[in-house]
Amino acid sequence: MTDVIAVTGLTKIYGDKRVVDDFDITVPRGAIYGFLGPNGSGKTTTIRMLCGLLTPNAGQGTCLGFDIRTEADRIKEQVGYMTQKFSLYEDLSIRENLDFIGRMYRVKNRGERVAAALDDLGLANRASQLAGTLSGGWKQRLALAACLLHDPKLLLLDEPTAGVDPKARRDFWDEIRRLAGQGVTVLVSTHYMDEAVQCDRIAYIAYGRKLIDGPSAEIPQQVGLETWRVEGPDLAALETRLKSMPGIVQVARFGSSLHVSGTDRQAFEKAVNALKAEGTHRWSQQIAGLEEAFIYLMAGSQDNFAAAPDEAASP
Repeated sequence: MTDVIAVTGLTKIYGDKRVVDDFDITVPRGAIYGFLGPNGSGKTTTIRMLCGLLTPNAGQGTCLGFDIRTEADRIKEQVGYMTQKFSLYEDLSIRENLDFIGRMYRVKNRGERVAAALDDLGLANRASQLAGTLSGGWKQRLALAACLLHDPKLLLLDEPTAGVDPKARRDFWDEIRRLAGQGVTVLVSTHYMDEAVQCDRIAYIAYGRKLIDGPSAEIPQQVGLETWRVEGPDLAALETRLKSMPGIVQVARFGSSLHVSGTDRQAFEKAVNALKAEGTHRWSQQIAGLEEAFIYLMAGSQDNFAAAPDEAASP
């Protein structure tokens, strides 16, 4: 099986809202595949359809070789799903939580497997500590240990590092890369750009629709952005001026600099050269990154939950 996930036309409707609209994705075995998008974009709903927790209104496909509509129970047996919110029992200890998960999955040699999981994730010294007293980073380790206890072939991670410190996030991604190297396929949703670059491939999702997908390093080139970095005095005034100039489609503030982008090379270079000639700011050309691409794609997206003009005007 070269493709762990292969679905087409995946759609989920609640009432009159299309939460996921005609979604396609193919995920090869052993890949780390990122879902990048803002909160409310449909990432969680999509993940739940892929692992059999939700039935789509339309679309078809397979996950781990099983039909997502008719063989959901088979999929669940081989998937580790880490929810965005900590979902284990806070009044049980770390060991008790893992033992309970082992019982649910009918794990053989459960005691040995729990002990191994405690060692692998650095939890052994805290095994008797109540889960509810753990910090965000340690809860994250416990949740990941629970996901891995039954040796899943696919990990579905929904905003797994939300609310944890940078050191815990780095440790978490080290572990994910180790698992991927062992052949485990990982599907992870995030809105952190520094995490997106850890993924082999990325799908940008906004308001229920997939905007673009591909190898993470190639996404900015697919979007077609030319980008310059600008530093110097009174960037607020320069930003206002830039936004009104032909050929410039995006101006984004990054700390003490502006990232200025365009898609029409001739018009963009004309605008940039005119400003460079004034000599008031420092300009340096750079390769557009994932964040520039994300901002650009989001700017052209329409919120599927936004009220129509006549609805917004009604009392």
